[in-house]
Amino acid sequence: MGIFERRDDIFDDAMVLDEEWQPQEIRKRKDELELYRQALQPVVDNRPLNNIFIYGKTGTGKSAGTRYMLEHLESDAMQYDDVELSTVWVGCENLSTSYQVAVALVNALRDSRTGLLPEREKMSATGYSQQAVFDRLYDDLDDVGGTIVIVFDEIDNIGQSDDLLYGLPRARANGYLEEARPMVIGISNEFNFKDDLSPKVKDTLCEEEILFPPYNADELTSILEPRAEKAFQDNVLEGDVVRLCSALAAQDSGSARQAIRLLSLAGKTAVNNRDEQVAPKHVHHAKKELAQSQVVEGMEQLTTQGHAVLVTLAYYSAKGETPVRTRDLYQQYRNIADEVASNTIVERRVRAHLSDMSMLGLVNTYGRNEGMKDGRYKEHELTVALETVLDVLGSKERFQGVVERIRRVAAKNNQLN
Repeated sequence: MGIFERRDDIFDDAMVLDEEWQPQEIRKRKDELELYRQALQPVVDNRPLNNIFIYGKTGTGKSAGTRYMLEHLESDAMQYDDVELSTVWVGCENLSTSYQVAVALVNALRDSRTGLLPEREKMSATGYSQQAVFDRLYDDLDDVGGTIVIVFDEIDNIGQSDDLLYGLPRARANGYLEEARPMVIGISNEFNFKDDLSPKVKDTLCEEEILFPPYNADELTSILEPRAEKAFQDNVLEGDVVRLCSALAAQDSGSARQAIRLLSLAGKTAVNNRDEQVAPKHVHHAKKELAQSQVVEGMEQLTTQGHAVLVTLAYYSAKGETPVRTRDLYQQYRNIADEVASNTIVERRVRAHLSDMSMLGLVNTYGRNEGMKDGRYKEHELTVALETVLDVLGSKERFQGVVERIRRVAAKNNQLN
């Protein structure tokens, strides 16, 4: 007898609760998907194209809804002989400049898995001028030809480095493209992403905007129930376990991803305890465990600018000088942004990042009122252990140097206890 034995008395198909599982229908997004359909309709009508920007917090169905709509668009467009359509997806999670995104797009077009171009040598991320990369990109787009829908997931990571968003929509009019009609879909977790774009880019994009708001408890229940039915054996879920997962996720973030994780983790807890049913106690245990992991995940999912703000706050924490006033933090943020070769954002956007991190439970913010002397202002400090913050940020290549410097400062000031 081996040390591993398969148990099948709880789960039927646990993969249904995996984040990568794509449902056959997108529930509780009827209005948003109708707006999406209208925005994509010019593709099959061979009319002038508008770019599309999708906004919403993590877990609100932006990426799943986009994949769903593009699958239908590709399928439906095949019935029209005069519609030549291709789609390509670029994840911008670890990309922070137009140069890097353009290189990633070239390599996505050349990847044999996309079927867009014959297998070609991948382009290096360094060693070219930006214009050389753009020229190579335009050549590859023309080699594909027809309408090319380009999805930039987590596009907010590029910040003010928006040359690509300016160049792509104008490439055909400027004579860089002859055979291809590019259309951009940008997916962003930040509602204010456009605020950091230059005026010329905002004017050029001519985009449709679609907001995916957080789910409420009833909507999350509707999303979760079909998955629960497929994932678990009959009569395994005790009472209102699904509704409890939905209610807890709705209270916290309105994220379907969080609700699904709660249910999955509750099931795993029941299995590990060798319980025969998944009960509310397992859900509450899962909530505590998930809350701990979400702190790290919340830091992982911040944009490059969010990481720059967080590492600046970590610097003050390493010096033992928190809570720190917003204006002081902003001045140091500008220095760190230069050090990690990132564009800087205005102080108002830094305050917005701090507010988001406060909602994620990473930062505490205090309002101060010093009367006639200094007026009203805010101060900030980490709510997470400095060591944890540095471990997460140190895993990002861009921040490794500044993190090592902060570790030395923290060790000198005995702040790593």
